[in-house]
Amino acid sequence: MDQPIKRNYQITWNNVFVHILLWGVIFILPYFFSNEEQVFNWRPFLRSLPDMLGIMLVFYMNYFVFIEKLLFKGRTREYIIYNILLIIGVTLLMYYMPIWINTLMPEVRLFRRRRRGEISVMHLIRNSTTLFLITGLSVAFKMTVRWFEVDNERKELAKAKSEAELQNIKNQINPHFLLNTLNNIYALIEFNPPKARQAVVDLSKLLRHLLYDNNQTYVPLKQEADFMRNYIDLMRIRLADNVKLKSDFSYSESTNTKIPPLIFISLLENSFKHGISGDKPSFIEITLKEHPDGKVEFACRNSYFPKNEKDKSGSGIGLDLVKRRLELLYPGSYSWETKIENDVYSTVLVIDSKKLMDDTKLLDS
Repeated sequence: MDQPIKRNYQITWNNVFVHILLWGVIFILPYFFSNEEQVFNWRPFLRSLPDMLGIMLVFYMNYFVFIEKLLFKGRTREYIIYNILLIIGVTLLMYYMPIWINTLMPEVRLFRRRRRGEISVMHLIRNSTTLFLITGLSVAFKMTVRWFEVDNERKELAKAKSEAELQNIKNQINPHFLLNTLNNIYALIEFNPPKARQAVVDLSKLLRHLLYDNNQTYVPLKQEADFMRNYIDLMRIRLADNVKLKSDFSYSESTNTKIPPLIFISLLENSFKHGISGDKPSFIEITLKEHPDGKVEFACRNSYFPKNEKDKSGSGIGLDLVKRRLELLYPGSYSWETKIENDVYSTVLVIDSKKLMDDTKLLDS
């Protein structure tokens, strides 16, 4: 069953349960303790029926009709007038119903018989005051339910918006990644055709991940690490002898940690784009580590050779997409630091994958 529909059914049944519990506590529970000799005393319960029916009538006329049709639509004056008329009518009904019951069922004698023409002003005041309070209770109850409904709708809209934005970002990442990789293969074709052919084979492996695994919301950390290893091997083909490349991946082979696909690829691309010089000694150091507390740390250090304005490869959108994705997926649950010092660029990204999984379970529940 679709999650929003399932959640709506759950909210509806929760509301029904709260209503049953509310009236049970107000009307039924006290009569279990009204007579020590009996578990439940029917006579006090039957005597209260006119008052119970009047109270419930006012409550649900407000809950289902007046509040929805008048109060929530800004027709406050009409709402007040209709409630005054309703309370007057129900107050009289509550007052005269015992008389009618005594007339129809004289043998039961549930109520004290009143003299003809006798009107208890205090009884009317008490009932009308009670009904005004019930009206306020109905408004408070309905407002609370409406707040929860609006809050759930807001969460659903925010979730749908986030998923749409993430899908849009992923749609941008794939062409961006493919563009950079094709540029690298194009450079290989000129000076080393055999390596270029091998690069095409390696690229086909990467495309399999992009076409199939990237459609998932989250992928296992091990699977994403294998993808990054394949990418590094692809990039290694075009490296000159003056470039030192080191990579270290540290995580448990049995880990069940999951992360969004391609969350680190733009950082990898950036290191190869700015960390290599054609004629100067260069280095790239890449580490991926899973901590016992569920945090995943990606770090990269490389020599820094900034590109000039004429180099438009990648259009510079990769890191911006990473930041937007992190804000959507890990708000307040990630840290990302970058710095340039002594011609060395370093970046460290730490994400709390455990908190992400806990939040996902909470949203799906």
